[in-house]
Amino acid sequence: MPLLKTLIGLPVLIVILVFAFVNNDLATFSLWPFAFEVTVSLSVAVVFFILLGFFLGHLFSWMSYAPVRKALRQHKKQCKKLNKEQQRLVREMEDLHEDLENIKAKEAQLPKPSFKEKLKNWFKSEPKDSPDKE
Repeated sequence: MPLLKTLIGLPVLIVILVFAFVNNDLATFSLWPFAFEVTVSLSVAVVFFILLGFFLGHLFSWMSYAPVRKALRQHKKQCKKLNKEQQRLVREMEDLHEDLENIKAKEAQLPKPSFKEKLKNWFKSEPKDSPDKE
């Protein structure tokens, strides 16, 4: 993209500068409602008005992109917030994995029930709800 700008901008700049400096006549500019007159070289006036148009164009372009810049700032703020939340959740998940590993290690240390005990537990009757809860 910078190459394209250079290929277009450089010839345009050369044409404008050649046009401006070839015209060395004097020009008088007056502001109609006021009694104010300025007499300058036409080349100075051409360069001045081209630069004025350039800067006004940049100013209007910058102002037209204000909503885009605002949305970008909001998205960056939301992104930072979400990154912090993600880091918090990752730490929480790591803590939970660590707790799970500790629980597995404790269960491995417990004596394992024999097959007979497992059968007894399967057929053991569950306690019924007490009649007090009615």
